[in-house]
Amino acid sequence: MDVFLLKSKIHRATVTGGDVNYEGSLTISADLMAKCGLLEYEKILCGNMANGNRWETYVIKGKRGAGEIIMNGAVAHLGKKGDLLTIMSYATISLKKAKKWKPQVIVLGKANKIVAERGI
Repeated sequence: MDVFLLKSKIHRATVTGGDVNYEGSLTISADLMAKCGLLEYEKILCGNMANGNRWETYVIKGKRGAGEIIMNGAVAHLGKKGDLLTIMSYATISLKKAKKWKPQVIVLGKANKIVAERGI
């Protein structure tokens, strides 16, 4: 049997911009993606801590070291610059591996700098 578990998480990511005219997705700085194991075009679930909105989209790689968290397309209507997001991806894991599974989690502070990490 397999179970669906948290794979990667970015907590308290500050939205740095938005573009409703873009096709869609969430742009995340490449270094933040790498640190928590997110892949470009990977499906994600996002929660906006400012207004409670939740949505699914996919990741686009942003500029390394820029601290980018950009809401694109229709998603840009679900938040604004300065809002805090929780960004999550999930994976199907065998029950045997799940017993020892640890997701890769980063917590961000000012300017989207990493202030804590777990499972990395």
